[in-house]
Amino acid sequence: METEAFIATLRREGQLLADAAQRSGLDAPVPPCPQWQVRDLVRHTGAVHRWAAAFVAERRTAPVEWDESAPDDDALVGWYRTMHSGLVGTLEAAPADTECWTFLPAPSPLAFWARRQAHETTVHRVDAQSAVGAERSPVETVFAADGVDELLTGFHVRKRSQVRTDRPRTLRVLAHDHPGGDWLVHLSPQPPVVERGVPGDADCTIGGPAEALYLALWNRGPYDGLSVAGDDALVDLWQRTSAVI
Repeated sequence: METEAFIATLRREGQLLADAAQRSGLDAPVPPCPQWQVRDLVRHTGAVHRWAAAFVAERRTAPVEWDESAPDDDALVGWYRTMHSGLVGTLEAAPADTECWTFLPAPSPLAFWARRQAHETTVHRVDAQSAVGAERSPVETVFAADGVDELLTGFHVRKRSQVRTDRPRTLRVLAHDHPGGDWLVHLSPQPPVVERGVPGDADCTIGGPAEALYLALWNRGPYDGLSVAGDDALVDLWQRTSAVI
Protein backbone atom coordinates (compact mmCIF):
# COMPACT_ATOMS: atom_id res chain seq x y z
CA MET A 1 0.00 0.00 0.00
CA GLU A 2 1.12 3.55 -0.73
CA THR A 3 1.44 6.15 2.00
CA GLU A 4 -1.54 8.08 0.62
CA ALA A 5 -3.72 4.99 0.97
CA PHE A 6 -2.70 4.55 4.60
CA ILE A 7 -3.54 8.20 5.31
CA ALA A 8 -6.95 7.81 3.66
CA THR A 9 -7.59 4.74 5.82
CA LEU A 10 -6.47 6.60 8.93
CA ARG A 11 -8.88 9.44 8.12
CA ARG A 12 -11.85 7.11 7.69
CA GLU A 13 -11.09 4.87 10.67
CA GLY A 14 -10.64 7.75 13.09
CA GLN A 15 -13.98 9.21 12.11
CA LEU A 16 -15.62 5.82 12.63
CA LEU A 17 -13.94 5.50 16.04
CA ALA A 18 -15.18 8.90 17.18
CA ASP A 19 -18.69 8.22 15.91
CA ALA A 20 -18.80 4.89 17.76
CA ALA A 21 -17.54 6.49 20.99
CA GLN A 22 -20.25 9.14 20.68
CA ARG A 23 -22.92 6.46 20.32
CA SER A 24 -21.72 4.13 23.05
CA GLY A 25 -21.07 6.73 25.74
CA LEU A 26 -17.83 6.98 27.69
CA ASP A 27 -18.87 4.57 30.45
CA ALA A 28 -19.38 1.62 28.09
CA PRO A 29 -17.01 -1.32 28.57
CA VAL A 30 -14.65 -2.27 25.73
CA PRO A 31 -14.93 -6.08 25.35
CA PRO A 32 -11.52 -6.68 23.66
CA CYS A 33 -9.81 -4.63 26.42
CA PRO A 34 -11.55 -5.62 29.67
CA GLN A 35 -9.56 -3.09 31.69
CA TRP A 36 -10.93 -0.19 29.62
CA GLN A 37 -14.08 1.84 29.31
CA VAL A 38 -14.63 3.88 26.16
CA ARG A 39 -13.16 6.99 27.82
CA ASP A 40 -9.88 5.10 28.29
CA LEU A 41 -9.89 4.03 24.66
CA VAL A 42 -10.52 7.57 23.43
CA ARG A 43 -7.86 9.06 25.71
CA HIS A 44 -5.29 6.47 24.67
CA THR A 45 -5.86 6.78 20.94
CA GLY A 46 -6.00 10.56 21.00
CA ALA A 47 -2.75 10.69 22.96
CA VAL A 48 -1.13 8.32 20.47
CA HIS A 49 -2.23 10.58 17.60
CA ARG A 50 -0.76 13.63 19.33
CA TRP A 51 2.49 11.78 20.06
CA ALA A 52 2.83 10.50 16.49
CA ALA A 53 2.03 13.85 14.89
CA ALA A 54 4.73 15.57 16.94
CA PHE A 55 7.48 13.34 15.56
CA VAL A 56 6.55 14.22 12.00
CA ALA A 57 5.67 17.89 12.49
CA GLU A 58 8.69 18.70 14.66
CA ARG A 59 11.12 16.30 12.94
CA ARG A 60 11.92 14.68 16.26
CA THR A 61 14.79 12.22 15.90
CA ALA A 62 14.64 10.60 19.35
CA PRO A 63 11.81 9.13 21.42
CA VAL A 64 10.00 11.48 23.79
CA GLU A 65 8.15 10.89 27.03
CA TRP A 66 4.57 9.76 26.63
CA ASP A 67 1.90 12.39 27.43
CA GLU A 68 -1.41 10.82 28.45
CA SER A 69 -3.18 14.04 29.42
CA ALA A 70 -6.66 14.61 28.01
CA PRO A 71 -9.67 16.82 28.83
CA ASP A 72 -12.64 15.86 30.97
CA ASP A 73 -15.45 13.71 29.68
CA ASP A 74 -17.64 16.46 28.28
CA ALA A 75 -14.90 17.52 25.86
CA LEU A 76 -13.20 14.16 25.31
CA VAL A 77 -14.68 13.00 22.00
CA GLY A 78 -14.31 16.46 20.48
CA TRP A 79 -10.70 16.53 21.66
CA TYR A 80 -10.13 13.15 20.02
CA ARG A 81 -11.52 14.43 16.73
CA THR A 82 -9.08 17.35 16.93
CA MET A 83 -6.09 15.08 17.66
CA HIS A 84 -7.09 12.78 14.82
CA SER A 85 -7.59 15.53 12.25
CA GLY A 86 -4.32 17.12 13.33
CA LEU A 87 -2.45 13.88 12.71
CA VAL A 88 -4.07 13.39 9.30
CA GLY A 89 -3.23 16.96 8.31
CA THR A 90 0.36 16.61 9.51
CA LEU A 91 0.91 13.44 7.50
CA GLU A 92 -0.70 14.91 4.40
CA ALA A 93 1.46 18.04 4.57
CA ALA A 94 4.77 16.34 5.38
CA PRO A 95 7.39 16.05 2.61
CA ALA A 96 8.14 12.50 1.50
CA ASP A 97 11.74 12.85 2.69
CA THR A 98 10.81 13.88 6.25
CA GLU A 99 13.32 12.51 8.76
CA CYS A 100 12.17 11.61 12.26
CA TRP A 101 12.24 8.81 14.83
CA THR A 102 10.47 5.50 14.16
CA PHE A 103 10.42 2.14 15.91
CA LEU A 104 9.76 -0.40 13.13
CA PRO A 105 11.45 -0.85 9.73
CA ALA A 106 9.80 1.10 6.89
CA PRO A 107 10.67 2.60 3.49
CA SER A 108 10.66 6.05 5.10
CA PRO A 109 9.63 7.70 8.38
CA LEU A 110 6.52 9.15 6.73
CA ALA A 111 5.54 5.73 5.39
CA PHE A 112 6.08 4.26 8.85
CA TRP A 113 3.88 6.73 10.70
CA ALA A 114 1.10 6.60 8.12
CA ARG A 115 1.04 2.80 8.23
CA ARG A 116 1.39 2.52 12.00
CA GLN A 117 -1.32 5.05 12.75
CA ALA A 118 -3.69 3.55 10.18
CA HIS A 119 -3.47 0.18 11.93
CA GLU A 120 -3.47 1.67 15.43
CA THR A 121 -6.69 3.49 14.61
CA THR A 122 -8.35 0.58 12.84
CA VAL A 123 -7.75 -1.81 15.74
CA HIS A 124 -9.13 0.72 18.20
CA ARG A 125 -12.05 1.52 15.89
CA VAL A 126 -12.94 -2.16 16.18
CA ASP A 127 -12.73 -1.75 19.96
CA ALA A 128 -15.02 1.27 19.88
CA GLN A 129 -17.60 -0.42 17.69
CA SER A 130 -17.54 -3.49 19.92
CA ALA A 131 -18.51 -1.21 22.81
CA VAL A 132 -21.56 -0.05 20.84
CA GLY A 133 -22.55 -3.60 20.03
CA ALA A 134 -23.51 -2.61 16.49
CA GLU A 135 -22.37 -4.25 13.29
CA ARG A 136 -18.64 -3.77 12.78
CA SER A 137 -17.33 -1.95 9.71
CA PRO A 138 -15.23 -4.23 7.46
CA VAL A 139 -11.45 -4.22 7.16
CA GLU A 140 -10.36 -4.22 3.51
CA THR A 141 -8.42 -7.32 2.42
CA VAL A 142 -5.16 -5.71 1.28
CA PHE A 143 -5.02 -3.50 4.37
CA ALA A 144 -5.81 -6.46 6.65
CA ALA A 145 -3.00 -8.53 5.12
CA ASP A 146 -0.64 -5.60 5.62
CA GLY A 147 -1.68 -5.41 9.27
CA VAL A 148 -0.92 -9.10 9.76
CA ASP A 149 2.48 -8.46 8.21
CA GLU A 150 3.16 -5.49 10.48
CA LEU A 151 2.19 -7.49 13.54
CA LEU A 152 4.28 -10.54 12.66
CA THR A 153 7.36 -9.04 10.99
CA GLY A 154 7.36 -5.77 12.94
CA PHE A 155 6.08 -6.07 16.48
CA HIS A 156 6.78 -9.72 17.26
CA VAL A 157 10.36 -9.92 16.06
CA ARG A 158 11.32 -7.36 18.71
CA LYS A 159 12.92 -8.34 22.01
CA ARG A 160 9.80 -7.35 23.94
CA SER A 161 7.64 -10.02 22.27
CA GLN A 162 6.41 -12.59 24.79
CA VAL A 163 5.42 -15.19 22.18
CA ARG A 164 8.04 -17.81 23.03
CA THR A 165 8.31 -21.57 23.43
CA ASP A 166 10.70 -23.69 25.46
CA ARG A 167 11.73 -25.62 22.32
CA PRO A 168 11.67 -24.71 18.61
CA ARG A 169 8.17 -24.66 17.10
CA THR A 170 6.71 -23.20 13.91
CA LEU A 171 3.42 -21.42 13.27
CA ARG A 172 2.27 -20.72 9.72
CA VAL A 173 -0.26 -17.96 9.00
CA LEU A 174 -2.04 -18.11 5.63
CA ALA A 175 -4.32 -15.44 4.17
CA HIS A 176 -6.26 -17.41 1.58
CA ASP A 177 -7.62 -14.34 -0.20
CA HIS A 178 -4.38 -12.38 -0.58
CA PRO A 179 -1.44 -13.30 -2.83
CA GLY A 180 1.70 -13.45 -0.78
CA GLY A 181 -0.23 -13.73 2.47
CA ASP A 182 1.98 -16.50 3.86
CA TRP A 183 4.10 -16.11 6.98
CA LEU A 184 6.15 -18.74 8.81
CA VAL A 185 6.79 -17.85 12.45
CA HIS A 186 9.71 -19.62 14.12
CA LEU A 187 9.14 -19.82 17.87
CA SER A 188 11.78 -20.55 20.49
CA PRO A 189 13.00 -19.16 23.83
CA GLN A 190 14.18 -16.14 21.79
CA PRO A 191 12.03 -13.52 20.02
CA PRO A 192 10.15 -14.96 17.02
CA VAL A 193 11.78 -15.03 13.60
CA VAL A 194 9.38 -14.57 10.68
CA GLU A 195 9.82 -15.54 7.03
CA ARG A 196 7.47 -14.64 4.19
CA GLY A 197 6.40 -17.13 1.55
CA VAL A 198 8.75 -20.01 2.38
CA PRO A 199 7.63 -23.61 1.74
CA GLY A 200 7.64 -26.37 4.31
CA ASP A 201 5.58 -27.93 7.06
CA ALA A 202 4.67 -26.18 10.29
CA ASP A 203 3.65 -27.46 13.70
CA CYS A 204 0.45 -25.43 13.41
CA THR A 205 -1.17 -23.58 10.52
CA ILE A 206 -3.82 -20.88 10.92
CA GLY A 207 -5.59 -20.02 7.69
CA GLY A 208 -8.51 -17.94 6.51
CA PRO A 209 -9.50 -14.56 5.06
CA ALA A 210 -7.07 -11.74 5.73
CA GLU A 211 -9.70 -9.76 7.64
CA ALA A 212 -10.42 -12.65 10.01
CA LEU A 213 -6.70 -13.21 10.55
CA TYR A 214 -6.18 -9.51 11.23
CA LEU A 215 -8.85 -9.42 13.91
CA ALA A 216 -7.88 -12.72 15.51
CA LEU A 217 -4.14 -12.16 15.62
CA TRP A 218 -4.56 -8.65 17.02
CA ASN A 219 -6.85 -10.29 19.62
CA ARG A 220 -9.90 -8.41 18.38
CA GLY A 221 -11.89 -11.25 16.88
CA PRO A 222 -12.68 -14.95 17.24
CA TYR A 223 -10.93 -17.84 15.52
CA ASP A 224 -14.31 -19.27 14.46
CA GLY A 225 -13.89 -18.30 10.80
CA LEU A 226 -10.34 -19.65 10.58
CA SER A 227 -8.94 -23.12 10.00
CA VAL A 228 -6.43 -24.48 12.49
CA ALA A 229 -4.35 -27.53 11.55
CA GLY A 230 -1.79 -29.14 13.80
CA ASP A 231 -0.89 -28.27 17.37
CA ASP A 232 -3.57 -25.85 18.54
CA ALA A 233 -1.58 -25.23 21.73
CA LEU A 234 0.30 -22.65 19.64
CA VAL A 235 -2.97 -20.82 19.04
CA ASP A 236 -3.56 -20.76 22.78
CA LEU A 237 -0.01 -19.49 23.27
CA TRP A 238 -0.64 -16.67 20.82
CA GLN A 239 -3.88 -15.67 22.50
CA ARG A 240 -2.24 -15.59 25.94
CA THR A 241 1.02 -13.82 25.12
CA SER A 242 0.73 -11.72 21.95
CA ALA A 243 -1.39 -8.76 23.07
CA VAL A 244 -0.37 -5.37 21.67
CA ILE A 245 -2.33 -2.38 23.01
